[in-house]
Amino acid sequence: MKILLINCVLGYGSTGKIALNIAKQYDTEGNTVKIAYSRDPLPKEAKKYAVKIGSKADTYLHALNTRATDKHGLSSISATKKFLKWAEDYNPDLLWLHNIHGYYINYELLFDWIKKRPDMKVKWTLHDCWPFTGHCAYFTYAGCNKWKNGEGGCNNCPQSGEYPKSFKDNSVGNFERKKAAFTGVKNLTIITPSEWLKEIVEKSFLCEYPVEVVYNKINTDVFKPTDNKFREEHGLTDKKILLGVANIWEPRKGLDDYIKLSKELESKEIKLKHNLKEEYKIVLVGLKSKQIKEIKDKNISILALPKTDSAKELAGIYTAADYLVNLTKEDNYPTVNLEAESCGIPVITYDTGGSRETIKREDSIAVKSDTEEILKELAKREAGDGQKS
Repeated sequence: MKILLINCVLGYGSTGKIALNIAKQYDTEGNTVKIAYSRDPLPKEAKKYAVKIGSKADTYLHALNTRATDKHGLSSISATKKFLKWAEDYNPDLLWLHNIHGYYINYELLFDWIKKRPDMKVKWTLHDCWPFTGHCAYFTYAGCNKWKNGEGGCNNCPQSGEYPKSFKDNSVGNFERKKAAFTGVKNLTIITPSEWLKEIVEKSFLCEYPVEVVYNKINTDVFKPTDNKFREEHGLTDKKILLGVANIWEPRKGLDDYIKLSKELESKEIKLKHNLKEEYKIVLVGLKSKQIKEIKDKNISILALPKTDSAKELAGIYTAADYLVNLTKEDNYPTVNLEAESCGIPVITYDTGGSRETIKREDSIAVKSDTEEILKELAKREAGDGQKS
C-alpha cells in the first residue's frame, strides 16, 4: 500500500514527530510511505520519507499575503500545483492529512484533487481548530463560538491579530471557502487527539464525517526518569521546582499567569494566607530571547530558559522538577503533561481543552484556571493530602 502524509513540518515539533512515527510504523509493515512537508530543519531519520512542498520564498510570500489579506491557505498556488502533479504520479492509496495550515499549501487546490479521487482513503488528524473557523486555531481564550453550526458562521473576528496574523478581517470569506472545500469528501475520517476536540468538531460544519479519538503518544524510551545535574547547575538544590514547558510561549500558554504566580510565591502575605512554607522556583523552558530578556530586565523571579532541541536534556529537566505546572489557557491535548508524568513527576494543570484527558498519575490534578487554585493545591500538597481530581 502507498501512503502519503502531509504536515507543515517533519520530524520535529509535536505534529512533525507524530507524522514521522506514523510513517515509521507503516514502513515496518512493508508499505511505501512519503511525507510532504514545508519547513526545515529535516532530521536525518526523516529524509527517506521527505517530499518538500515549495521553498522558503514560497512560505515567506504566503505569510505576507496572509498578513495583507487574511486569506491564509489560499496562496502557494504554483508550489501546490507542482506538488499535486508529483502526488498524482505517486498515486497513494491512503492520504493522511495533519496540519495543512502554516504558509505552505493551497487548501482549495488540495481538496479539489482529493475530491477527484473518491476511491482514495483519507484521514485527517486535527491538531487544532483552524480547519473549521474563519481565522483562528483556537477560540476558547477569546470566548468565541461563531464557528458553530447554527451560529451564522464567522464574522468580525476578535482574533485577526493572532495566528495566522493579519491586518484585515476576512473571516466571513475564509469560513465559507473552508466549508466549501472541506465538506463533501468521500471516504474521509477525522481523527482528534482528545474527546474535547471530538465534541467540538461534531458541532462544526465537519460534523458530516465520522470522528475517531486517537490519543497522541510520546517516546517513553526517551521521556523517563533521567540522570541530570540541573538543580546543581542552576543553584536550585534547596528549592521546589515548578516547571513550565512550551514550544511557543504565546499568550494562550499562560505566560502572564506564571509571572503572576511567581510574584504571589514571593509575597509573605500570600504565603502566610495559604500556609505555604516551602521555597518555590518557577522554571520556564522554551522562551524566546526577547522574552528571556524581558523577564530578567523586570527582575521577575523566574528561571527563563530557551528551547532545547535535545529530548534527553528535556527529560532531565522534567526529572529534576517537583511538578509540571501547566497554566495553558486553551489546549487540545498537551503532550508536555504526558512527558512530565513519564519522567516521574506529577502534573498540576489548568482544566482547559483536553488537558484533563492527559492525566494518568494519581497525584496529578486538573484545577480551575486561576493562580489562586494553584496556590491552594500547593498548600494541600505541603500538608500531605494532594490528590487527583
